[in-house]
Amino acid sequence: MTSGVLEQALTDQPEPPLRPLPDSAAAILRAPDAPPRLAAHLRAVHNVACQLVDWLKATYSTVQFDADAVLFGAATHDIGKVLHPAELSGTGSAHESAGYQLLLDHGVSESAARFARTHAAWTEPDIGMDDLLVSLADKIWKAKRIPELEALIVQRLVQVSGQEPWHVFMTLDEELDRIAADADQRLAFQAAYPVTT
Repeated sequence: MTSGVLEQALTDQPEPPLRPLPDSAAAILRAPDAPPRLAAHLRAVHNVACQLVDWLKATYSTVQFDADAVLFGAATHDIGKVLHPAELSGTGSAHESAGYQLLLDHGVSESAARFARTHAAWTEPDIGMDDLLVSLADKIWKAKRIPELEALIVQRLVQVSGQEPWHVFMTLDEELDRIAADADQRLAFQAAYPVTT
């Protein structure tokens, strides 16, 4: 049975509103009665990923990425913290491989489960645009800027747009500033929910 606080974290509407998680992601969180703070965090990151996807479609329509994969990845990237709840309020990476396995155990495909492993690995070779976008959403939701990560995205956008790097950088920077402006509200939403059920 899902706790009432977890259900609130999955459904409450703060200001500005957060989009709901994909049903499949919410179901995985309900199965083990996940920590409410984890659900709130995943909603915040998922909402930022939605904004990034919408912006990319409107601004760089030729860039190739799988929007559904990005949104599912953002909604589940930290799912391993169900098994490692200390990492909700502290550092650690044990949740990455644990989350990947948890998703596989729930019947999620390897290609969708991988975001649990790759969301902190944007410097690894062969990381795709989908993975970079999940990583970016996981940083910018709290207004954290990672120049190295942003440079990789700029590089990909330059390749598909033919625009000068400085122009792509400025366009991305403006969008990230816009998204970051609501970070305090997202952080407050997350902090309103307990780490334990």
